[in-house]
Amino acid sequence: MKPSWPRSLLAHAVLCAASLVMLYPLLWMLASSFRPNSDIFTSISLWPDPFAPGAYRRGWSGLQVSFGTFFNNSLVIAVLAVIGNVTTCSLTAFAVTRLRFRGRDVFFALMLGTMMVPYQVTLIPQYILFLHLDWVNTALPLVVPKFLAVDAFFIFLLAQFFRGIPRELDEAAVMDGCSAWRIYWNIALPLALPALGTAAIFTFIFTWDDFFGPLVYLNDIETFTVQLGLRGFLDSSGTSDWGAMFAMAVLTLLPVLAFFLFFQRTLIQGIATTGLK
Repeated sequence: MKPSWPRSLLAHAVLCAASLVMLYPLLWMLASSFRPNSDIFTSISLWPDPFAPGAYRRGWSGLQVSFGTFFNNSLVIAVLAVIGNVTTCSLTAFAVTRLRFRGRDVFFALMLGTMMVPYQVTLIPQYILFLHLDWVNTALPLVVPKFLAVDAFFIFLLAQFFRGIPRELDEAAVMDGCSAWRIYWNIALPLALPALGTAAIFTFIFTWDDFFGPLVYLNDIETFTVQLGLRGFLDSSGTSDWGAMFAMAVLTLLPVLAFFLFFQRTLIQGIATTGLK
């Protein structure tokens, strides 16, 4: 039975109102980036009056280095993290689901157990290790672990997808003389593109938005990411440039929004098919 039009109209009105409530903070931040600092916290309007776009110029060149440097640093780290996660997590997931070796289930269970360990528990040992390797104040602590399959969540995500691939394909490939690598490269990966796309999208978003990791390992302003760069506009002992911070925050959101919109169909397909498998 189809719902009546008044009920459908009411449901859409409620959803639109909820959407406006959720979007209001972002729209207010966008409007505040075009306001003078003196008017930012005195108005709740979404229309800046007067219109002052100078915050974008101050934000881009208001710190010791250009904000473009922070964008480049974040982009390099995020892209390398995506490459590392997609490559090593897919290899690990393929091994624990499609290959047979002694202790496979134990290793997989231990790997899943690491998902329950808080990041703060391993932070100090990791920092000491990277300090002895002379990696502190470089991007290596943020990138190298991604090439060692440390994100158990993405291994589990891809493993669920690989389990849904019929094993008859592996048996037919073996009869044709394919090795395990050929099965992974020519059969498993093409079929797992939606799941790989989901892992890539989430890795990019998580890495781009990460604040705690760069805060721990990066010290020089030339190595800062965009999240650390935004903190530079706040001064607890002086005057904070809120307009410049909001302006750069708007620009910081654009790569994530563009990445999500561009790969939205892949993300939805990957989540849906992984869940069905």
